[in-house]
Amino acid sequence: MKARNVALLLTAALVVYLFLLADRAFALFKTGTGVGIALGVGVFLLPLLGVWIIVMTWRNGVQIQRLSRRLDAEGALPDVSDLPRRPSGRVDRDAADAWFAERRAEVEADQENWRTWYKLAYAYDIAGDRRRARETMKKAVELEAADR
Repeated sequence: MKARNVALLLTAALVVYLFLLADRAFALFKTGTGVGIALGVGVFLLPLLGVWIIVMTWRNGVQIQRLSRRLDAEGALPDVSDLPRRPSGRVDRDAADAWFAERRAEVEADQENWRTWYKLAYAYDIAGDRRRARETMKKAVELEAADR
């Protein structure tokens, strides 16, 4: 199954869960008691937060996919197939660090190019630093939007 289909299926399951959670909030509202209403408000905030998270996650995914497609069309997608791998399939740590250093040097040389930021985000990802990968990819998305 394609990753997009899995994401759609999981999103649909989460939406059903959030709908059921909102229904519980309304049941608490209907009690008419102060405690019930207060709990209802608290419970209702969870589906609102969940919807916001879903929307932001899908928005980011679509933006990153757009950048990936542009790089693929240009023949410039990062290629780490030649890097040595551990038995688990992950890129060897030393090789990932060396590849990361090359991508960082590219960004330092051309800080306004979204393509170098995209590759740096990918380097953070294969090095296992997901937080910085997300931050760096946001920068790539911002630069690409200004480039259009």
